[in-house]
Amino acid sequence: MRVDGLVRDFAGRRVLDALQLDIRAGEFVALLGRSGCGKSTLLRVLAGLDREIAGEVLVPRRKAVAFQAPRLMPWLRVWRNVLLGLPGRPRRAVAARALAEVGLGHRADAWPKTLSGGEAQRASLARALVRDPDLLLLDEPFGALDALTRITAQRLVARLWQERGCAVLLVTHDVEEALLLADRVLVMEGGRIAYETAVELPRPRDVTDPRWAELRARLLGRLGVAGDGTGAAPDLPHRAPSAPKTPRYQDTRTDTV
Repeated sequence: MRVDGLVRDFAGRRVLDALQLDIRAGEFVALLGRSGCGKSTLLRVLAGLDREIAGEVLVPRRKAVAFQAPRLMPWLRVWRNVLLGLPGRPRRAVAARALAEVGLGHRADAWPKTLSGGEAQRASLARALVRDPDLLLLDEPFGALDALTRITAQRLVARLWQERGCAVLLVTHDVEEALLLADRVLVMEGGRIAYETAVELPRPRDVTDPRWAELRARLLGRLGVAGDGTGAAPDLPHRAPSAPKTPRYQDTRTDTV
């Protein structure tokens, strides 16, 4: 995935400002930033839900997104929710495989209102996985879960990523979550990627590792959280701002949109 010079304005307010971003095949990237910095706007652009842009966005044709709210249709059983939006007439077995993958095979015939918060989020994840994405976009998918359910969901995503091998972009406010899951952590400020760091720690991650504590303190400092030791890290160099390019959004291996 490649983003070059991405600009998005809302009523004269610039939310994404000549943003640059590359994600390699199979890489797990976490995106941090304060509320209103443009994280969710970027994710919507990458998902193809917002094309009122300037700049260039190249994404895989096969992509899927899971939002913080599961967004299940209450009048459809769980397995039908998983297949919602797929082209053609996919069979129930396709949904059954995805639900089994997230540990929800026994709830295929349930109504969404009977699911717990964690089960609903797993159903949403199955709906993304059934598309066999090369790029999986996660917009704070664990934000509404309780602490124990959140840990379980994080481990599930880590396992599925390792088994599937797709690229993942996780938008989150949680520094610990980013460090647990990602190969690389980005910090967004003022509509740009202002800082990034590799997470070169063995998996599964050990929170008692001194390197973990150092990375955590550095990221918290970058986010403006005082009292965590190292303070803010230096900015990454950026190219000088230039005029926005002609709008261009492209699913790779397909025609320009």
